[in-house]
Amino acid sequence: MPSVRRTLLPAHQHNHDRPLPVTLTLEMKDKDQMGHASPRSSSSTSLRRFLAIFSIVARLRRIGLLGLEIFLPKPSSRKRWRPPLTWSYCKRSLLRFFLFFFLGFLLAIYPFFDIGFDSSLTSTIWPTTQHPLLSRSEISSARRELGTIFSPPSAQSGHKEIAPMPAMGSKLLIIVTPTYNRALQSYYLHRLGQTLRLVPPPLLWIVVEMESASEETADVLWKTGVMYRHLVCKKKSKEVKDRGVHQRNTALQHIENHHLDGIVYFADDDNIYSLQLFSKLREIRRFGTWPVAMLVQSKNAATIEGPVCNGSRVIGWNTNERSKRLRRFHVDMSGFAFNSTIIWDPKRWYQGASASARQLDTVREGFQETTFIEQLVEDESQMEGLPRCCSKIMNWHLHLDARHLVYPKRWQVSSNLEQDQ
Repeated sequence: MPSVRRTLLPAHQHNHDRPLPVTLTLEMKDKDQMGHASPRSSSSTSLRRFLAIFSIVARLRRIGLLGLEIFLPKPSSRKRWRPPLTWSYCKRSLLRFFLFFFLGFLLAIYPFFDIGFDSSLTSTIWPTTQHPLLSRSEISSARRELGTIFSPPSAQSGHKEIAPMPAMGSKLLIIVTPTYNRALQSYYLHRLGQTLRLVPPPLLWIVVEMESASEETADVLWKTGVMYRHLVCKKKSKEVKDRGVHQRNTALQHIENHHLDGIVYFADDDNIYSLQLFSKLREIRRFGTWPVAMLVQSKNAATIEGPVCNGSRVIGWNTNERSKRLRRFHVDMSGFAFNSTIIWDPKRWYQGASASARQLDTVREGFQETTFIEQLVEDESQMEGLPRCCSKIMNWHLHLDARHLVYPKRWQVSSNLEQDQ
């Protein structure tokens, strides 16, 4: 077989058969052919020589770096991502900072607060509004009483019953006021409204007008701030004998239809009432009555009409009018109050109760009160005298009105009042 023999270059022998770059071998071949080279080939030879030197330096540099990689840690090829510093990024960072700072502040001050519930805590859960007519001493004494009510009974006291809470579960007061358009109507309604505003809730003020509801009355009721209902009696004023009787019956019909549960009290707008009266109304269980001071129209004197009591028991009546001595119960319309359930659930109290108690327009003047009370109770044994022994006057019935004064629209006059000459 023919053999092929390759002649090794001297460069392979000196470098222990280690191949050199191609540019170096080309340079050695150019040296062999230098004798017959042209001037153009000499310029290309210098360029090749420069490229060969550059390639050798680059290779040596790579070899040196590989040698250093043994002792130096290899840098990560992946670069760490850093978010750009924008305004939204800074705002989120500040928000997180303040959030965690606030949480840390709350955790720091938590040990300084005692949130343990105590048995006397319920005595402080009351409306923040204070009664304007109560002094600080009375308020503090009331709070001490409430604290004793809710304090747990001791083992040595032996008392097992707890006194009822005075403010919780208070009875609803249903105040019925018939009114009509006249010169002093605004003054009367404002005065009564301000009085009812001082009464602790719950309270419902039912105001009844004839034929239609006036804008003036609605405006006064809205400004008082008292919970109210503005009703209208559909009957004509000229067709009825006593306007107030039908207005009160309209309110009683409204109470019966809606089953309002509370204490009903007929409060005319021209009377004067004390706050003690409304506090005593909530003590009534079935029917309560009290004496009323009255100013006689034709005489310069005051009279008292109402019950005579022994404690809370009614034992007689007091009156100064001889024409009304035939009445069964001598009491003024503003001198009694009753439980509203007698109207819409009379069988709860006694079997002989009428289906619906109403005031009568057919009776003689001055007898509307007694005929209506006879439908609610049988005798004085079912009544409660207020206050104890009926010893205080809590409201006054005054006959004061400007009958000859012209009634202005919305109670406003365009010019100053001129004195008649």
